[in-house]
Amino acid sequence: MKVVLQRVKNASVTIDNELFSSITQGYLILFGAEKGDTKEQADWICNKISNLRCFADENGKMNLSIKDVSGEMLIVSQFTLCGDVKKGTRPSFDNAMNPSEANELYEYFVSKVKEQNIQVKTGVFAAHMEISLLNDGPVTFTIEAPKK
Repeated sequence: MKVVLQRVKNASVTIDNELFSSITQGYLILFGAEKGDTKEQADWICNKISNLRCFADENGKMNLSIKDVSGEMLIVSQFTLCGDVKKGTRPSFDNAMNPSEANELYEYFVSKVKEQNIQVKTGVFAAHMEISLLNDGPVTFTIEAPKK
């Protein structure tokens, strides 16, 4: 399981030319589930991103979490994070979790983040989405859950 976390001033999801969801200050989270990923790994990533200190304190140091700044999260499922481009020029998605299991794990992950008292918005699983964001910094991290 892997996520891309981007600290944003704002972010939004548009589907079929209609605004679906948007946030102000917080994180845009792109979520990818691979074969064999577990709820325990989702818990680990949830804990990591909920407590990661990526926002500046009064001294300009990254010392505050999303909870400290009352930030929001926009969580979007993105199976292409599980793509392998090591061979050839066409990505392989053999390692991506099958859609029904991936959706279940995505929904579980979203529910766990909400339990952290963080305002959460989402995209629509498997929909064609247009994502807009204003990256703040820029600050971007890739986070992978430890393998068993």
